[in-house]
Amino acid sequence: MKRAVRVFAGDEPRLLGTIRYEAQGSRESAMFQYDAGWLAAPDCFAIDPALPLVGGPQFHRKTRDGSIFHAAISDTEPDGWGRRVILRDHAKRRQQARRSGEELEARPLTSIDFLLAVDDFARVGALRFQDEDGVFQRALDAGRRTAPPLIELAHLLAATRAVETNRESAADLEYLRGRAISLGGLRPKCTVIDDDGRLSIGKFPSVADERAVTKGEVLALRLAGAAGINAATARLVDSDGTPVALIRRFDRPAGGGRVMYVSAATMLSAEPGDPGEHAYTEIVDALRVHGATAQADIEELWRRIAFSILITNVDDHLLNHGFLHVDRGRWRLAPAFDLNPFPDRIRELETWISESTGPEATIEALMSVAPYFRISSQRAKEIIGNVEHAVSRWMIEARAIGMTDFELDQFAAAFEHPEREAARALAR
Repeated sequence: MKRAVRVFAGDEPRLLGTIRYEAQGSRESAMFQYDAGWLAAPDCFAIDPALPLVGGPQFHRKTRDGSIFHAAISDTEPDGWGRRVILRDHAKRRQQARRSGEELEARPLTSIDFLLAVDDFARVGALRFQDEDGVFQRALDAGRRTAPPLIELAHLLAATRAVETNRESAADLEYLRGRAISLGGLRPKCTVIDDDGRLSIGKFPSVADERAVTKGEVLALRLAGAAGINAATARLVDSDGTPVALIRRFDRPAGGGRVMYVSAATMLSAEPGDPGEHAYTEIVDALRVHGATAQADIEELWRRIAFSILITNVDDHLLNHGFLHVDRGRWRLAPAFDLNPFPDRIRELETWISESTGPEATIEALMSVAPYFRISSQRAKEIIGNVEHAVSRWMIEARAIGMTDFELDQFAAAFEHPEREAARALAR
């Protein structure tokens, strides 16, 4: 099997290059080659630090748990939930074909199948993929909307519940197919159009949830904004009594267009399964090399770490941090997203503050690296004080979004802990 997929960027697509994919049995390989026109353009830039602006094919070494594609491309692949929907849909189609006596190729899905299964309209960032027939993938089926409006939220919720409980119909899968994205992991979600006509992510409660996770995420994002953090806009939407988190996409500006996005893992050339851990100090280094406003974003990162410590956001791996392209290879931190309080987790960060602090999620560890962030002691204390003040209002904000007393009790351990007192003492 061989494929040649052209890679474009933007609503008014500019050709960046070509992916050449080949599979022989279970062995896969892929390369990317920049287009000569892109290399000659005065505003060209490397879409990935591991893809320098040179002519000729560039191959990517696949790690055990990583993608066959370069990281900037794999950032647009479907996440765990999206892959689950795609696999179920593939199996359902084969089942229906057998029942009707039709022939359907029995080969397993490949990496290129998953990459191209995300709808072109919903794909994260600015990259777009065009097949050999000149069709941007996934092109919409006849009569299908690019993304459903909020009025269809109940239908989407029912479809995700059916998938989670292994009761999905072909219609459920058709409804969800192509609308998954790369951000968000295994939790059920779908791309939607909000009431303002803006692209958003609808995040649904899971049947396995033991607490109000969607409310917790909206609470965290609203508190982040109050703490002075540039965070994704979030609100709760009621769907027949079920709270759905509606997160506005930050890679789609209000005036239209698509903004190039890469994860922090891509910016650091960090592959899944790499030995060792990664640290926020590495993101600082990347900002100093690639940042459009480096020191402002480094201070923003510091503020985000303090916030994660104080709300027990310990799912802070590198795929939950990102960058948006500004101009000619200069990047800024993307708005904060996937912020969640975890009252039942050990208080250790997935991305270490530094190599020397390890996973320790403490204010003391954060203060120890203030000089590396080039933040004065006085300024660091001021930031921590501002963040702690915002977090101290968590119960007020939680009630404002409709949390019950029982739900407040469930989340209390994420917000009420000794590091809050350490932050208060430091800021006095």
